[in-house]
Amino acid sequence: MKRAIGLSTLWLLLITVFSCGKEPVNPEFITLKIASSTKDCNGPFPRKCLQVQENDSPNWQYFYGYIQGFVYQEGHEYEVLVIRKQIENPPMDGPGYDYWLVKEISKRKP
Repeated sequence: MKRAIGLSTLWLLLITVFSCGKEPVNPEFITLKIASSTKDCNGPFPRKCLQVQENDSPNWQYFYGYIQGFVYQEGHEYEVLVIRKQIENPPMDGPGYDYWLVKEISKRKP
């Protein structure tokens, strides 16, 4: 039963992502590891950013975007599967991708 709910949720997410406006630009599934703490980062204004590792990369990077459907809790490490879609004409100081949570693979306290 749980698997059927997950597949139907994924199906609805894909329909939503691919039916909004124009054809999506390079949508892809990626796995992100998210660190247990945020860091100060720069952008149009100072703020806190998630630290992520993408697809088993050894390097942590600042994550300036937002993951639709994901709720971060400080003090927990996550591994998540997301859909990443390139934004066709991103704003000058904005992210180049939109992200949607497909599945929270793991959540643990380090």
